[in-house]
Amino acid sequence: MNMLTNNYLMLLNKLDPHQKPLWGKMTPQHMVEHLILAVQMSNGKLKLECINPPERIPTLKRFLMSSRPMPKLFVSPVIGADLRPLECSSLEEAMGRLKKEIDDYVIFFENNPGAKTVNVTFGELNKEEWDVFHKKHFTHHLSQFGLL
Repeated sequence: MNMLTNNYLMLLNKLDPHQKPLWGKMTPQHMVEHLILAVQMSNGKLKLECINPPERIPTLKRFLMSSRPMPKLFVSPVIGADLRPLECSSLEEAMGRLKKEIDDYVIFFENNPGAKTVNVTFGELNKEEWDVFHKKHFTHHLSQFGLL
């Protein structure tokens, strides 16, 4: 995820705090804070249970590992239909936190190469699966703001 992450962060740095999304209702800062939560799930800091029953996980993982993009108006089970209150004082602060969480993700899997952490939609994921998830997820949100 490291080289891809650097590209994602470079693109995210082009965000204007007042930029409007092409779809959905997130602001740039809401989107970055949402990405922070996703990375925290993967680096083991945010522990949530999967909302889907075990029998659905194989089908969901097939989608995850496919080349199909995430749907545009998907409602995240982590944030729900309403926007969460912002935690950071600025987009710049949120970007700094995102970079730290990504660094912690890299360190977590360097120290725990066989680890699996829970994704709220897809269940337990290993590093390879998380890398695919993050690529799809970041691509989805970069596209949402016209950065891809």
